[in-house]
Amino acid sequence: QSLFEEYYHDFSDDEIQIAKTLIKLVETHLLATERKIWHAHPVWFMDENPIVGFSKQKKGIRLMFWSGADFKEAKLSIKGEKFKDASIFYNQAEEIN
Repeated sequence: QSLFEEYYHDFSDDEIQIAKTLIKLVETHLLATERKIWHAHPVWFMDENPIVGFSKQKKGIRLMFWSGADFKEAKLSIKGEKFKDASIFYNQAEEIN
């Protein structure tokens, strides 16, 4: 069992599907990344810098991009100024585009 599977072992069925979908998408499209559990959440790094990760929160599964503000993606909510992080919440795997 991988660290990621341990992370989401107590998720609901819908949350597990979201987690598996996000893992597959990130690892398909960001090949030069290293994955690990960081601050208790799955995160992918590039050149030792965090790039993308997800976590379970009250609003759903939050997918966060550390420099996501630069993406100019309307569906991403920009939160931080220092790291320019942006995120989106999912409650069903079908919401992921």
